Amino acid sequence: MLNKVWDPKTARILCTALIFALGLAFLHAARETLTLFLFAILFAYFVAPLVSRLEKPLRGRIQAIAAVYLILIALLVGLGFLVGPKIASEGKALATSLPSLLNQAGSGELVSQVGQEHGWSGARQAQIQSFFRSHKDVILGYGAAIGQRLAVPAQHIWWLILIPILSIFFLKDGASIGENLVAMGRGPEEWKTLRGIVADVNVMLGSYIRAQLILASLTVVVYTLVLSALHLRYALILGPLAGVFEFVPVVGPAVAAIIVFVIAVLTSYPHLIWIVLFLGLWRLLQDYVNAPRIMGESLEISPLVQILAVLAGGEIAGVVGALVSVPAVATLRILWKRLTSEKGVDASVAPTTAEQLVGARPASATATKS
Repeated sequence: MLNKVWDPKTARILCTALIFALGLAFLHAARETLTLFLFAILFAYFVAPLVSRLEKPLRGRIQAIAAVYLILIALLVGLGFLVGPKIASEGKALATSLPSLLNQAGSGELVSQVGQEHGWSGARQAQIQSFFRSHKDVILGYGAAIGQRLAVPAQHIWWLILIPILSIFFLKDGASIGENLVAMGRGPEEWKTLRGIVADVNVMLGSYIRAQLILASLTVVVYTLVLSALHLRYALILGPLAGVFEFVPVVGPAVAAIIVFVIAVLTSYPHLIWIVLFLGLWRLLQDYVNAPRIMGESLEISPLVQILAVLAGGEIAGVVGALVSVPAVATLRILWKRLTSEKGVDASVAPTTAEQLVGARPASATATKS
């Protein structure tokens, strides 16, 4: 009678479902701490190539890590002295004038100013003013919602100190962490599979983080220089802001372009056509010249999947979710390909030309040694 009531197979399924539910509950409860560690890992991938390059000349990984951190601190201090006061002053001016600019946009006064500068007819100005006045609450509501979303990361500004500190441990013990993950296997076949997964994720994350940082740096420099040359107000704020949005694939650059155009309109910039031409040309150059050369095939994910991942990540975890969504999907793809590959556990999934970063060795090399 007991055997009919208690089915071992059903019990295993229920137990697995319970463990999975508890795991999801833990991830949700500890999401901020896990996000902090995730950013520390990404920062470690960023500085790992330079650490590896200096490790041999300085005769030790600890010495190389210390040297890299000293270089980064010197660069930040130098940039702070050079452009820090100007950025602070423009940021303060933008924060002070933005509410009044939004009110002008909602009331229709801004439309009159722009219309007079561009020679719009009175009928057209009246139509646009009517539209803005009837949608004033919606416009102000969207502005407030965007401000609240952007304010969430600012509440964790202290992470800027913790992330580099935690990254030291990943830089120092990255290889042993990878080996411990491999050791979780229960036999040679599982060890080979886990080595392949660790190596592929290592390559993918390393090449992706480096590529994103290079693309973001290019965006910061080009936006700042071009917008300053065009005499657009708040160029020193809009340039770095566009660089930050560059980290969010596909969606981020579009949002940055919209923000630049909106600021140009709100400040009654007289040469909007030059702003539009610059934004369009830079996007084409970045997407079809720079990104293919720099990023290559590090992700092998279609743009549509990237958009879906970014939107879903933003819905689940806000700005942070949008930032980490694409690498997370790429990691799931690697897991799926590794576990279902017909070529066996040693089949390569991620591109093998990228440099190995945090210490995990390629699967083929490790398998040969074993």
